[in-house]
Amino acid sequence: MKNTYVKIAAALCMVFMLSGCLYPDEELEKNKTPNQDQLETVQKAVDSYRDQTNGLVPIKTKPMDTPIYEKYIVDFTMLKERHLLTETPGNAYENGGIYQYVLVDPEKNPTVKLIDLRLSEAIRDVNVKLDLYRDKHLYPPFGKKITANIYTINYKKLGLPSEPYVTSPYSQKNLPIIMDTNGKLYVDYRIDLMDALQKYKHNYQNGDDIRAILVEHAPFVPAYSLPYTVKDGEPVFLEKSNRHASK
Repeated sequence: MKNTYVKIAAALCMVFMLSGCLYPDEELEKNKTPNQDQLETVQKAVDSYRDQTNGLVPIKTKPMDTPIYEKYIVDFTMLKERHLLTETPGNAYENGGIYQYVLVDPEKNPTVKLIDLRLSEAIRDVNVKLDLYRDKHLYPPFGKKITANIYTINYKKLGLPSEPYVTSPYSQKNLPIIMDTNGKLYVDYRIDLMDALQKYKHNYQNGDDIRAILVEHAPFVPAYSLPYTVKDGEPVFLEKSNRHASK
């Protein structure tokens, strides 16, 4: 019990610290909106860095098992040391903003995208309550079964007033927070994926990871997500046994 309260206290401290860093001034619009000019500036800096370093990319070191869309964080210090950037973008986490700049496809075509850190803040809030619950119970508070390994959250058992969700950076719709059999939390992007499959031309087949369609048509990556594929024209969770090589 004591260890659990220590973990919860540490998590709450991190929330407060992150909140203070993310929202130093709610009136600064530059900290709250994705800015195409800033994205292009960072992209040019990354391209120049690669030219100067024989193809290396300016990223922070992350564990190998870090999820693909959260793995390649842009290191602004490396860009500024080579005078490729004069300052960190105002909407970047490192400068008090709510976005983390990341790279997708870093080996073949490094492209600058954004993680909306308000997603991680929402997940962290649920995790605090989940830790409290699991200190007293053997199993996580599973709700409805979505697949063999994925469930909704029984929010009532966590003392939440309604099902937990995040606001989509793509559509501003409410996206559910879901849970795997180990109690790990994710954002469910099926609403946004369905919209994208209907809106954009594609040739995805069952077994392909279709999350790239969101990355291709927006400045954001689908952070804190599980892989998805398409079945009968609709997005479904991609089982490990049915995964094709990534595009």
